[in-house]
Amino acid sequence: MARYTGPKVKQCRREGMNLFFLGQNTSSGKVAILQKRDYPPGVHAQSRRKITEYGVRLREKQKLKRIFGVLERQFMLYFREAERMKGNTGENLLSLLTRRLDNVVLTAGFAVTLPQARQWVNHGHFTVNGKRVTIPSYQMKPGDVVAPRAKENTKKLVSEAIDITKGAEVPGWLDVNSDAMTATVTSVPGRADFQFPIQEQLIVELCSK
Repeated sequence: MARYTGPKVKQCRREGMNLFFLGQNTSSGKVAILQKRDYPPGVHAQSRRKITEYGVRLREKQKLKRIFGVLERQFMLYFREAERMKGNTGENLLSLLTRRLDNVVLTAGFAVTLPQARQWVNHGHFTVNGKRVTIPSYQMKPGDVVAPRAKENTKKLVSEAIDITKGAEVPGWLDVNSDAMTATVTSVPGRADFQFPIQEQLIVELCSK
């Protein structure tokens, strides 16, 4: 599946928020740019007219797409699936995206960034229930266990990532054993488990048309 490879700071500036966990160190270059240039990219960004109602809904959709690193076609497939599921479509959409394998690897602290998690999954560094999986969009279910492959170089990579992400909060739907390097999906994540300020109802209103 295709992915965005352009400048990520520009995307953060466009959406007005840190989409990619660029770090807590405010003196680092990327974080400093976000703090200094708190307006959208572009020559006339600071003098643009007020955003329309359609624009507000579009920006919410773009934020969600960029947080999980999916492009338009794949995002709409997720949305159509969320519509077919029982319950609130917006919450179903967030749950489907959150349970992607690459996001579970990131949330468990087995990778530092989402692009890194996606690359490691693509390269076959992780297993699900003991079987090697190389699809970042693989949908995790309650009871599934993800772990690094039993290879020295793989465990070294994951161990280094765990050291870096140590202390990060783990959501309730995920049970992480850092010593054993395993993460178990214990339940379907709910709306409260999604930490970004996204108004999913606006996305539903836009995509349902």
